[in-house]
Amino acid sequence: MSRIPRELFVPASSQHLAYENIPLSIEMGQTISQPFIIALMTEALELKGNEKVLEIGTGSGYQTAILCKLANWVVSVERHQRLIDKAREVLTLLGYKNVEIHLAEKTLGWQKGAPYTVIMVTAGAPNVPQVLLDQLATGGRMVIPVGSPFEQELIKITKHKSGLERTNLGGCRFVPLIGESAWQED
Repeated sequence: MSRIPRELFVPASSQHLAYENIPLSIEMGQTISQPFIIALMTEALELKGNEKVLEIGTGSGYQTAILCKLANWVVSVERHQRLIDKAREVLTLLGYKNVEIHLAEKTLGWQKGAPYTVIMVTAGAPNVPQVLLDQLATGGRMVIPVGSPFEQELIKITKHKSGLERTNLGGCRFVPLIGESAWQED
């Protein structure tokens, strides 16, 4: 994480806070998570370097950059074209080539690229969406905040042939995940 200039991913008015362990607001009512949560989620994915990762919620692109450093290929989806454009600009500036970013569709995830070794969801869901489990490869891992729109538990799911293993990583608070099988937009 120290090799990625976090200040490039936050608004100019927040750059002096870029390395504080706090979430920061970005455009479109979204946030860049605090570094501790980003590190916790990334560590839970157990990346070895050969994975194909699906990231739900590109946001500023900071988490995307971390995933690009640690995985073979990253597919990221985002609901806001403005955030996609800004994230692409910074990721290109930093030289990342192992990433594709798509405008989110009605169905969660990016089914065209499935299955994924790893799925990271950076918004809170009311439950673990089956549509994302269907896109996760056997042996794969998913980290997702699950709970109310205001408070969630960070859950790690490991998909085995025999079923799902679920581990609670602790409390957290993310913006709501919007889409089919999640929260509806107001």
